[in-house]
Amino acid sequence: MSCSVIRRRQEASILSPLIISVSGLRGVVGESLTPEVAMRYAAAFARQLPAGAILIGRDGRVSGPMLAAALTAALTALGRDVIDAGVVATPTLGVLVRARGAAGGIEISASHNPPQYNGLKLFSAEGRVLTAAAGQKVLDRYKHLTAASERPAIDWASYERLGTSSLATDTTGEHIEAVLRLVDVAAIRQRRFRVLLDANHGAGSIAGAPLLEELGCHTILLGGHADGRFAHTPEPTAENLASIVGQVPALDAQVGFCTDPDADRLAIIDENGRYVGEEYTLALCVDHVLRRRPGPIVTNCSTSRMAEDLAKKYGVPFYRSAVGEANVVDAMLAHGATLGGEGNGGVIDPRVVLIRDSVVAMALVLDAMSARALPIGHLADDLPRYEICKTKVTLPAERIADALAALEKHFVGAACDRLDGVRFDWPGKWLLVRASNTEPIVRAIAEAPTAAEAQALCNRAVTALSAG
Repeated sequence: MSCSVIRRRQEASILSPLIISVSGLRGVVGESLTPEVAMRYAAAFARQLPAGAILIGRDGRVSGPMLAAALTAALTALGRDVIDAGVVATPTLGVLVRARGAAGGIEISASHNPPQYNGLKLFSAEGRVLTAAAGQKVLDRYKHLTAASERPAIDWASYERLGTSSLATDTTGEHIEAVLRLVDVAAIRQRRFRVLLDANHGAGSIAGAPLLEELGCHTILLGGHADGRFAHTPEPTAENLASIVGQVPALDAQVGFCTDPDADRLAIIDENGRYVGEEYTLALCVDHVLRRRPGPIVTNCSTSRMAEDLAKKYGVPFYRSAVGEANVVDAMLAHGATLGGEGNGGVIDPRVVLIRDSVVAMALVLDAMSARALPIGHLADDLPRYEICKTKVTLPAERIADALAALEKHFVGAACDRLDGVRFDWPGKWLLVRASNTEPIVRAIAEAPTAAEAQALCNRAVTALSAG
């Protein structure tokens, strides 16, 4: 290999560093994320697991089969049995891990990142994302395997102790059946809803399309072939769905469902082609569930206060967690939550699986439309209305603590907590400022009754951070 090729690869690695945390990792395939990285990470993960098989799933990206092969080779070489579930949604893999009594699972996905990225998300035997403590053990072991100048040997198995590899059958049945038990299937079937499902060539159609068929929907499927060749930028935001929104009314659909590549998030388009968005996905589900099953609600501290308002409306406890799916799940378990989730379109129903689940969200939204005999646009308009503004500031890590302290002095009079970064609350509005775990930046998120008020809060935060 020439020096110029080596240099280009080194430069590429610097430009696209491996993003690694206690919940998993992601990077650019062939640069920061290589088969060797995946195999060492799998070895670190396997060491923390009890005896039993490990399930592997993927979201349909072009690099998925290669990484699945690398993981399978590493895990079987460590003496672990592997069950390959193929292309499945992240929540489906969680259901499978628990239903098959596996020791754990790995979903190969880079979530909403562009196609050159991929990643690994780790699951415990409970079918949930690893807790922070468990994830830290994996991360520490991985760093030990990679940081030494002479890398320590991995304890590969001898030939007679090698693990086996097999293919999973009926990967979606248990997930779909669990979701159908949440809703009035007969009533939804009578409505014969026309639904546009944009899977964008990710895993969203694998369980999503069969679910809609079971619910008697006429489904218009876009990007149903899970080959990872995204028709639009994969994160389901208003900007990225500009080519989709108009198709809902044009095709006479009553609702549009849009999933991210691994289908743990759901964005909604109403019957008039309005992007209802991701924040409203959780609020719509909270409102519907609390009408029938009052109980505690949990969201993270960067999620719209719509869920908090709804909890107050129905007289149930409301709790916030730190940002991160694992933190939400921990709080849900601690408080016996009826429902929880995040404002990125991630709904978590513990009756199905302790993972954000677009399949659950689709079913609950259709159940709400059926039960109230109202279009999705009307249901969204009935919810409390807020506007969110998000911005970020580049800030060296050594300055972050002083900058957050300066914010507390700047926003005197607001209710303040340090659950995650620093959050300020006023009647009807709030501001959260927290440091990124992977970049030298601080993010500011504000919510208020109007976009102008939310923007003003973000502007004040930026000014204070820059001065601090």
